[in-house]
Amino acid sequence: MTLPGWRDWAFALKTYAAAMLALYLALWIDLPRPYWALGTVYITSQVLSGATRSKAVYRLSGTALGAAVSVVLVPNLVNEPVMLSLAVALWVALCLYVSLLDRTPASYLPMLAGYTAALIGFPAVDDPGAIFDTAVARAEEIGLGILCASLAATVVLPQSAAPAIVARLESWLAEARSWTLAALQRTGMARAEETGRRLRLASDALALDALGLALRNEATGAERSAASFAPLRQHMLMVLPIVAALSDRVGALEQAGALPARIRALLSDLALWLSGDDDPDGAARLRERIAGIDPSLDRDPTWTQLLLASLAARLRDVIDLRQDLRALRGHLQAGTVPGAPLAFAYTARVTRIRHRDHGLAAFSAFGVFVSLLTCCAIWIATGWPDGSAAPMMGAVACCLFAAQDDPAPQILSFANSALVGAVGAGLYLFAILPLATSFEMLALALAPALILCGLAMTQPRTTAMGMGAALNGATLLALQNGYSGEFAPFANGVIASVVGMWIGAVVTRLVRSVGAAWSARRLVGINRRSLAAAAEGRGAGHGLELAALMLDRVGLIAPRLATLPAEETAALGDLLGDVRIGINLVEVRRVRKRLTGRARIAVDETLALAAHQLRGRTDGRDLLAALDDALDAVSRAASTPERRAALIGLTGLRRGIFPDAPGYRAVAPLPDEQEMAA
Repeated sequence: MTLPGWRDWAFALKTYAAAMLALYLALWIDLPRPYWALGTVYITSQVLSGATRSKAVYRLSGTALGAAVSVVLVPNLVNEPVMLSLAVALWVALCLYVSLLDRTPASYLPMLAGYTAALIGFPAVDDPGAIFDTAVARAEEIGLGILCASLAATVVLPQSAAPAIVARLESWLAEARSWTLAALQRTGMARAEETGRRLRLASDALALDALGLALRNEATGAERSAASFAPLRQHMLMVLPIVAALSDRVGALEQAGALPARIRALLSDLALWLSGDDDPDGAARLRERIAGIDPSLDRDPTWTQLLLASLAARLRDVIDLRQDLRALRGHLQAGTVPGAPLAFAYTARVTRIRHRDHGLAAFSAFGVFVSLLTCCAIWIATGWPDGSAAPMMGAVACCLFAAQDDPAPQILSFANSALVGAVGAGLYLFAILPLATSFEMLALALAPALILCGLAMTQPRTTAMGMGAALNGATLLALQNGYSGEFAPFANGVIASVVGMWIGAVVTRLVRSVGAAWSARRLVGINRRSLAAAAEGRGAGHGLELAALMLDRVGLIAPRLATLPAEETAALGDLLGDVRIGINLVEVRRVRKRLTGRARIAVDETLALAAHQLRGRTDGRDLLAALDDALDAVSRAASTPERRAALIGLTGLRRGIFPDAPGYRAVAPLPDEQEMAA
């Protein structure tokens, strides 16, 4: 375990200071439950200042919405406990469903709106006439905690995300450069090693999302460079299919004995350029040499010419991406806004495309719905004093960890943190707090426990434990203006809170837990269905839009595969190969409308067979023959930019779907369609 550094201590101390400020103000204003302000500071605070600020507005808005819903539901349904339980559970489930569809800080708005209604509504059933005052007070207490946490994050030693982004980017670029050099220099590596490297790069690129969102909401000056982050992320992801395609074309040409000395020299010089410093003149010279090897693809091009044209296109992409990544990294380091247009400009269209898993979100919503109803049923059936804490804390725990493949272990860890918090709260409540006769003494008494919780929150493995202990401990202490150390309410609150979270864990394990293998297979299946839909479509989209969506899913799959046995990973196939197929499918579909006669008919037949094969409905031999027929037909069409794009796209499809098939057949020239018609 890593010992805390000075930044960890700084975070723990300033979070403690923010909590004491929130508690002091809540006591001074005479809010009914000031301890909610203290607990909110710990559930809101993040190590990076931008992460805390990014959630603040959404948390405030979500709290206000949840309070409004409780004001509507409780007075109207308080005499129908079953209906009230159903209504609140349905609201929490609906809000969680909406929240899980958004992987940005905005997701906190619906999530907070959901469980805030439970936090306010369930305890208010004993006094429904005061629900409006209760809702306003809860919103004030929670809002006060959010504001104090944001103030501390902004003013006191704010920690920027920019250095962390740059450090991770440097590591990522070094790994990507090593992989690209291996492709150019044809050194090769074991298939399992190369697959692992690709997936690791995808996962690491996607892991930067949280840092980018934090950077955008900072007030350190570094947020000016946040405009660089969206294209940076997408450029990083696009490196993967492009270098994979480059490696494939080089390998295919070498296997065919079609890599002459001048192309080998070009690849070696490009490798040297990639290893060196930024050199725009060198890039221009490399582009000129690439143009020299790029065949014109006149009538009836050979398979070698098709592969060379595809290789040239990918080499240009590699140069453009490398220049852009260096420029964007420079803007992040300097905290400046990008000015000049990017060389690889296509990704500007797709920077906001993200995968949304409606099915898994619905499963999670159903899990929290059943958990809340189970807690409410026990509470209603037993008439349990302070039993409202069970559905309250069950809702909070289920919502906080719903994005996990298996939330149950995290929920149980949160319940364990409640037990730790209860032990500490009991010690404070019955042994220490009776001696604290002023706020200064109270703050001094709380300092060791709360600072320790803050330190735990700086370590990923203990974040949930530290946050849970602080939140549950503050709630169980029930700090107010005046000491009230009654054991029965304290014990009831502890038991109800823990039981609520245990019920949430059990129901989640039965209803919602799926495991990493299931999630990975599901995402792979969704990608394959996206490919089939792309083949069936007849619109004019851009291949990078589909690629962006599929790469986002690959980034979600990659960390899951790291936990699986090698044979299960291999059974999922070439994930980046699927992305390359998707790019080529959409590009062929896009240009088919400009083709005529046999060329268009052959392309349409190929796309239809591709859709059937991707859905598992046809033999691959039929598709391979159709691809060759389409290459024949398009190669004899009139020379246009669309014809060239179709040839390169069909070549990419053939290599992507049938990488081990013999080369495209050589055919004798046939007369043009116009000549045949004459």
